[in-house]
Amino acid sequence: MSWLYSAGLGVFLLGLAPGVLWQMLLRGKYRRGIGERFGGAAPWQGAVRPLWLHAVSVGEVMAAAPLARLLAARHPDVPLLASTTTETGRAVAEQRIPAARFVFFPLDFGWSVRRALRGLRPRAVLLTETELWPNFLAGCDAAGIPAAVINGRISPRSFPRYRRIRPWFRRVLRHVRLFCMQSAADAERILALGAPAERVAVTGNLKYDLPVPDHAGDRDAIRAGLGLPADCRLFVAGSIHRGEDEPVIEAYTVAASSHPDLCLLLAPRHPERLEEVERAAARAGVPCVRRSRLPGETPRPGGAILLDTMGELAKLYAAASLVFVGGSLIPHGGQNILEPAAYGRPVLHGPHMGNFSEMRDLFRTAKAALEVVDGRSLSEALRRLLDDPAEADRMGRAGRAIVETQRGATRRTADLVGALL
Repeated sequence: MSWLYSAGLGVFLLGLAPGVLWQMLLRGKYRRGIGERFGGAAPWQGAVRPLWLHAVSVGEVMAAAPLARLLAARHPDVPLLASTTTETGRAVAEQRIPAARFVFFPLDFGWSVRRALRGLRPRAVLLTETELWPNFLAGCDAAGIPAAVINGRISPRSFPRYRRIRPWFRRVLRHVRLFCMQSAADAERILALGAPAERVAVTGNLKYDLPVPDHAGDRDAIRAGLGLPADCRLFVAGSIHRGEDEPVIEAYTVAASSHPDLCLLLAPRHPERLEEVERAAARAGVPCVRRSRLPGETPRPGGAILLDTMGELAKLYAAASLVFVGGSLIPHGGQNILEPAAYGRPVLHGPHMGNFSEMRDLFRTAKAALEVVDGRSLSEALRRLLDDPAEADRMGRAGRAIVETQRGATRRTADLVGALL
């Protein structure tokens, strides 16, 4: 089965190759660290072998960064190696985990994995969420390197697919020394797929342990930096994906027709879509100004701010009156709603929150978020909350209370990971 997996991965990557090459030539994307992706990272030079932490992209990096800092404080003699898959993830990792050395994660071919492990010599590996790469895990096991899954989850949507290949997948899971799962439901799913029971623990979701926001008191300064008038209410659409631009912009224009004090900030999940989002706004008659040009330029009435800077979205939630979190109007699985909730901001999201189903259910039970299904229902929800500031404030306080009561996963995870070191 392993050879079939490797062959399938090779065919899949060959299919992607024309698009990847085009992006490399046109935008310079994927050029950085191309050798590292094939296991050719510069060898680890230190006398002490590192702890390797892998977080695929921005969301996983944000969640894992406090754990990385806690482990560094508890084990100051153990150096840290951090890897990501995406370039945006690496940029955020370099900001959030400054003490680490950074590499791109190798493609999951046996030869590239062996090359990376020989060169980097990790003493243990921590893989976030669902980064269960079969050849990498087998390579770690063969080299005597303990591997742990942290902030582990198996979504209800992916569970049936994994279950169809359970006999093979069970062998993959045997290579993992420790599973730190987000919830009891995630633990039950990984056990049903064949993980050894004595290696599975429920530690909670690291994302609830994001640092307490330190920008809440800077709200006026942040708004001034955006060039917003004092009486403007800001609607932030964060982490929006392709297919969400038009409904979000439509909802804003409808809501702004009866609330002219409303301003929109559009934050695409992927920076390469900036021009695409700009064109969508222009088609709707919404003039955009890019964040990097503010406060020199002023957002026009009925216009929008387009976020084109890295690592700033979390801070800008502090300036918001209302927040929509994307990846949820389309069948993507949703994005993390905790950052705006931690600021006490009322949160709206779409129906596709499968990657955050337990979180969605908590917020739904506490009436701390509103679910919308399209541009029309989003505009109705916006107008409802704009007309009822007391309800918006109640939602925001309920969301912040959830964040505060769910903390502790970082400490519990660090306690278990310490045994590997």
